[in-house]
Parts: sequence; C-alpha cells; structure tokens
Amino acid sequence: MIDFSLSPEQKAIQEKYKDFTARWITPNARKYDELAIFPWDIVKEAYKEGIMNGPVPKKFGGNGYNVLDSALASEELGAGCIGIGIGIDANTLALTPLILAANEEQQKRFFGQIVDEKGVAAYCLTEPNAGSDVAGIKSTAIKHGDKFIINGHKRFITNAEVASFFTVFALTQPEKGARSLTAIVVPANSPGIEIKPRLQKMGQKASVQNEIIFKDVEVPVTNQLGEEGHGFLIAMKTFDRTRTGVAALSVGAARAAFEVSKNWAKNRIQFGQPVSSLQAVGFMLADMAVKVETARLMTWYAAYAYETQQKNYSTLSAMAKLHASDAAMAVTTDAVQVMAGDGYSYDYLVEKMMRDVKLCQIYEGTNQVQRVVISKGILK
Repeated sequence: MIDFSLSPEQKAIQEKYKDFTARWITPNARKYDELAIFPWDIVKEAYKEGIMNGPVPKKFGGNGYNVLDSALASEELGAGCIGIGIGIDANTLALTPLILAANEEQQKRFFGQIVDEKGVAAYCLTEPNAGSDVAGIKSTAIKHGDKFIINGHKRFITNAEVASFFTVFALTQPEKGARSLTAIVVPANSPGIEIKPRLQKMGQKASVQNEIIFKDVEVPVTNQLGEEGHGFLIAMKTFDRTRTGVAALSVGAARAAFEVSKNWAKNRIQFGQPVSSLQAVGFMLADMAVKVETARLMTWYAAYAYETQQKNYSTLSAMAKLHASDAAMAVTTDAVQVMAGDGYSYDYLVEKMMRDVKLCQIYEGTNQVQRVVISKGILK
C-alpha cells in the first residue's frame, strides 16, 4: 500500500522550518531583495536554531537529514524567500561532495570548520565556457609534490564572497580532459584567489554569486575528495541529491504565491462579487493548485527514489527539478496575473516570487539540460 503520510520526525522538521521562516525569512524578504546582500544575520540565527547544514551527519554538527527530510525543509525556506533560502541551502550543495566522497578525517576537519565558524561554503563548478557542459571545464590542479597548484576561472559561484572554503572541480591532467576532473577543497583565504564583484541579478538577490580567479593557488593534496579523476562522477552524484532541493524551493515559492493570490481574490470585490467567484479566475486558481500539488508529489517521489536507490533515481531527480521549477514559474506568473496591478506592484511579494523562481529553471542545470538527462535516462 502506498502511504504519503509523514513520520512524526518529518512533521517536526516541517514545523521547525515553517516557524523559522515565519519569524526570520518572510518578514525580511523585501528588505534583502532591495539590499541585495548576503543575509548574515538570518544565517547566524539559523545556526542558533539548528536550521543550517541539514544533511551533514549529526556526529559532525549537522542534522543528518536524508533527501526527503531536506526537501521538506527547503520547501518551507522557499515559501519565505528563495534568495535567503539559498543562502542557507547552498551549504548543502557545497558540502554534498564531502558527504559523498570525503574520508572520515576530511569530514571531521571541514564540517568542523564550517560548524565552528558558523560559516558557509561554495560549490565551484561553473566556468565562463563550461556551464551545462561540465566536460568543458578548463581549470587545472597540477600536482607538485604534496601540493596542488590551482589555476582557473570560475563563474556564477553562490556564496563565493562569504565562503570559508570552496569545493573546486579542476583537471589534474589537462591532456586527459574530463577524465582527470577532480574535486578539491580550497580554503577561501588561500593566497592567489581573487573574488570579483557580485553578479547583479533579476531575482534571488539575497543570494550572492561571484566570479573567482585562481592564480597559482597552493592546496595540500590531502584536500582531494575521493579518487583523482572522479570529479565528474562526484559532481553528477551531487546533483542527483541536490536537484530535489531546487525542486522543493520551487514548490515552496509556488505554494506561497498561490496562497497570496487566492486570498487576494477571495477578498477583492469586483462587479459586486469576489474576484475568486468569477470562473476565469477560479479556473486559474484551480490550475495553480494542481501545479503545486503535482510538483510536490514529483519532488517527494524523486527523494524516495534516491533514498531507496531505485535504478532511475537520477532521471527522477531531473524530472522533479524540471517539473517543479516550470510549475513554479507558471504559478507565480499566474499569481501576478490574478492580482493584476497589485500583483505587479511592490505592495505584495508575488512579483518578487516570480523573479526568484526564474533562476530555479536555470541553475544546477538548465531545464533544457534536464530534458537531455531525462531523455538519456528513459532511452537507456
């Protein structure tokens, strides 16, 4: 029998993150959208309340969440503000390679650093000419004795300017191309690192992205994660886990936009009746509700498939990210339309939600790339 009920522990996760979002994220969403700066005060509170580093094992200071637990948390963060939510959730992306490939000593050292500093980390994969095409990465990490010498240029790196360390993907033998791609932890204070001014964006403004230049940056070989040349596999396995997080953030934003527009339509009187009673609007709200619920179900199913190691979990992860972010884009756009001039104004947050969810269709692989992943998976 199929059971969609959550365990008491999972319900507690939902309530914990919903409460935190109501007190810290939603009230500050507009402020950080306008300031376009990293929300350090909220991240510090998130550390105090055990909100940060959900998937990190408990013995290293995290919550030990599985993928579904993390999705439940991310949905609540997304309902408040995806930009602020990413400031919290981006640690999951940067630390997942350590969960997947680091040895015990490395996990103790790097997780310990992040928890002790109450800091954040950054995932350094994308380059100016290597976005969706990870095999096009040109950054190098050449071994000299007991050190790597790293040179390269990374772009669109979330948390770059505020990170304690970077999880960097670079080629250890450039002549072999992507077959030598290797994951390496690089301290952010290493000499030779230049962080460019943050990217100015359409949405998710509380989440900061920068370009990073690595010039003869020395890193101990003991910072290598997993085996040399396994970087491509680590990167792809990381996305298999974290794309459900993007899906969940999208579901949260869609849910919030739907609720705001529904309540507005029930209270807005036109032609002597609530706007919600007009069939044209009622049908729009019905379609929005369907999109929210189906996106959540797809996200939960992908998380279940990953945790039970179903053969198609990678395909389902891509499906969830694709479907949920597309659904969120449609729902937030319709929320603006339902609310007309109010929806387009700064008086309500739905216009911000619409700008925010657009990026969910782009990062961690554009939705066009998700279709490539899905087509390969179903045709395998």
